[in-house]
Amino acid sequence: MRAPVHNRATGTMTEATPNEPHQAFPDNRRLSIIWLSLIAILIGIVTGLGAIALRYLISIVHNLAFLGTFSLDYDANLPTPPSPYGPLVIFAPVVGGLIVVWLVRSFAPEAKGHGVPEVMDAIYYRGGKIRPQVVLVKSLASALSIGSGASVGREGPIIQIGSGIGSVLGQLFRLRTWQVITMVAAGAGAGIAATFNTPLGAVMFAVELMLPEFSARTLIPVVLATGTATYVGRLAFGLAPAFLVASHDRPELFVPLSAEMLPLYVIFGLLTGVAAAGFVRGLYKVEDLFDGWKINPYLKNFAGMLSLGILMYVLLLTTGNYHTASVGYDTIEAILTGQLTAPAFLFLLFLLKMIATSVSLGSGASGGIFSPSLFLGAALGGAFGGFLDLMFPHLGFHSVTFALIGMACIVGASTGGALTSIMMLFEMTGDYTITLAAILAVVVAMGVRKRLSAEDIYTMKLTRRGHRIPRESRSHMFAIRMIREMMEPAIAVIEKADLGARGEVDTELGRDRQYAVVTDGRNVVGIVRVHPEDPTRRHGPIISPVGYVQESSFLQLAMTNMADRGHAALLVLPDKTMPRPENVIGVLTRDSIATAVLRDYRS
Repeated sequence: MRAPVHNRATGTMTEATPNEPHQAFPDNRRLSIIWLSLIAILIGIVTGLGAIALRYLISIVHNLAFLGTFSLDYDANLPTPPSPYGPLVIFAPVVGGLIVVWLVRSFAPEAKGHGVPEVMDAIYYRGGKIRPQVVLVKSLASALSIGSGASVGREGPIIQIGSGIGSVLGQLFRLRTWQVITMVAAGAGAGIAATFNTPLGAVMFAVELMLPEFSARTLIPVVLATGTATYVGRLAFGLAPAFLVASHDRPELFVPLSAEMLPLYVIFGLLTGVAAAGFVRGLYKVEDLFDGWKINPYLKNFAGMLSLGILMYVLLLTTGNYHTASVGYDTIEAILTGQLTAPAFLFLLFLLKMIATSVSLGSGASGGIFSPSLFLGAALGGAFGGFLDLMFPHLGFHSVTFALIGMACIVGASTGGALTSIMMLFEMTGDYTITLAAILAVVVAMGVRKRLSAEDIYTMKLTRRGHRIPRESRSHMFAIRMIREMMEPAIAVIEKADLGARGEVDTELGRDRQYAVVTDGRNVVGIVRVHPEDPTRRHGPIISPVGYVQESSFLQLAMTNMADRGHAALLVLPDKTMPRPENVIGVLTRDSIATAVLRDYRS
């Protein structure tokens, strides 16, 4: 039975038969925060075990490559003794590098390089999806690169490994896209936490660099995963911080009670900001040189790794240490404990490590840039502090103080994670006495790097392939606006047959939008824009499918429902009313949502 038109504008009442609401299939992937938390804990456990396995893999490769023994006993914070291979040790990076190139080219090209950009790309451009084989290939490739002497860090690999674990588990449990992305970020944070024993810094890393959305539903899984991974890592490696710091006196200017002491932090921030920008740009310049070298990739890798082998062997002969090899924690430890203080030598190490890291990644190594950034900051800061001590010995400057600040500055400025770098510095060293100095210097360094290089060392790789990553976060007010503030009026309920076969399309309806609910018997077909005095005069096609929403609901909920169920529009009902066509007071279309979003950006 056909129902007559119900026109609210003229007051004409309808005797339409009540319709059953259009029922969309529910989203079966919707899980409670409890289940997400349990999955996050599982990610933390698996990632923590993955970090332990990676450390042992690196130990095995390192001991075979440098000492000719099969052993799990390797402390990266202690110098490696001279190799029994003698000069032949220069081929250790070469052999490891060639195997890495074969692994990456054969099984997982995403495992090349420092890993974090690929995780960001998965989050922002692939719905959090990371192939399972990346976890295994990245583990093997990074262990070979780091263990054989390439100048890369182990945090990038474990970030990519943890993210891969989060992605695999998220897909296995058929999570929604935002949930998979949250698990990827949780895995990244868990990797950092297990590697450096820095749970708070790991949470900041995930929030500051990984998560597109910061809310309770994303933060809780990240915190649980990082906390769990930290606990697992501590079971294997103990509670000690990543680095020991020598006790030393700080001059009074590190307690900024007077304004004249602040310029020193600013000057050091300027210096480290320029250094960070040079590191970012230099790394990709070297990568471009290797990419532009039109020869076999194995030959390119051979040339790059051979140069690294020669460099580390020359340093061994002249200084007694392979300073530029692998993660470089032994050199960082020597700087922080006051064993290396000569400004000129520290500055030389800064330059050599920057070159070695750029050549390693440019020629195809698999590893991170976080550890090299710590090395660069410690060396440059130690050189700066040592120089001040030579120039002003009566003021009591110490290289260790500026080495600590320099680590935070280079990491924060080059990666874009200012808060992450400050928090991790304190957790890795256990030294909280230079908080204000570090904060001021990091902020200045970040500003200088942004001025000289708009992209950080992670985002530049993606920008060069056309994938831009947003770095600014803001809270958008449109998400908490109520539907009644944004809906457009529904003035009629009309049968689809009353519109005619094609409908009378009116092209002069004006700018005001008013809609009619279109029914077909007991079913809601959709909505159509109509003339306020004659709803059979419509403008445009029928908009469908549609769902229902209450007028006091927030826009965020409405947008989620529309995305989950594929609705083109929502029929707005007064609170506590049945979902029937005659109860509809307004409609929410995608156009009206877009208008609200644009208005928020403009305000």
